[in-house]
Amino acid sequence: MRKRVKKNMRVLKELLYLRFHGLVVFRLDFFGPFFVDGSLFFIQLFAFEAVYSNVTTIGGWGRGEMILYIGTFSLLNAVNMTIYFFGVNGIPDKVKSGELDLYLTKPVSPLFRLTFEHMSPGSVPLILMSVCMIVYGAGHLNANSEIVRVQEEAVRQFSDSRLVGALPAERIAAYVFWVLIMEILYYEMEVLMRSVSLYLVSMARMEQIEVAGTDLCMKLPGIAFYGIYKVIFYMILPYGIMATLPVQSLIGEMNWRLGIFGVSIVLVFSVLTVVVWKRGLKHYNSASS
Repeated sequence: MRKRVKKNMRVLKELLYLRFHGLVVFRLDFFGPFFVDGSLFFIQLFAFEAVYSNVTTIGGWGRGEMILYIGTFSLLNAVNMTIYFFGVNGIPDKVKSGELDLYLTKPVSPLFRLTFEHMSPGSVPLILMSVCMIVYGAGHLNANSEIVRVQEEAVRQFSDSRLVGALPAERIAAYVFWVLIMEILYYEMEVLMRSVSLYLVSMARMEQIEVAGTDLCMKLPGIAFYGIYKVIFYMILPYGIMATLPVQSLIGEMNWRLGIFGVSIVLVFSVLTVVVWKRGLKHYNSASS
């Protein structure tokens, strides 16, 4: 296991070198994403202002919580775009063209190489801007004395069943933890969606489902869903929990049942992704066959 980790780290180092070397040679490819992703971030801000300027609360969340939510989802998406999106997104094309054969013959996990070979530093500014938005949202939340009083009252009344009695540093640590495992879930969903290309000819419908799900859940937090919609966006297409759970852990709405549920969903989709990917490789018909 230790040798495998060292081997993967060496491969990752070489992939990083080759990727950044190619981007520097073609400078438009390096600087172009800075402008595109920065523009996307400001468009999201304008859309947020247009939609929520006349709304006081959504599912009990005020403006501060919503700023935290939008910033958190933007952060998850920015990390996705920086590290693994462009690599994972190319899986269907490589399956269709038979280029996946080359990855299967290499002495390294094909999914590992596909994940990290097309990292994009052009989305790094979006990560930084998302962090700034999160900090601003947290400051706006703390400045709202009414919300703070309600939260303090909730701590006193429900301290036996809620994980809200933690110190601010502990809440921040919990928030970071949930962001990390929700990023893993985001990655698993992308791999799972594109692994379907190992079984089907067309991926158009799956991509439409992914785009519709992420677009909706980027605008509405999971607490706004009820009934069948909550089942869909919490369990089947769990985009609804990706930014909701981190925010809930930060503002003191996380309880132990919700925590167990969130971790369980990540574990279930981890197993599902591994099974679908490995069985898909066995189902894959090589272009040379």
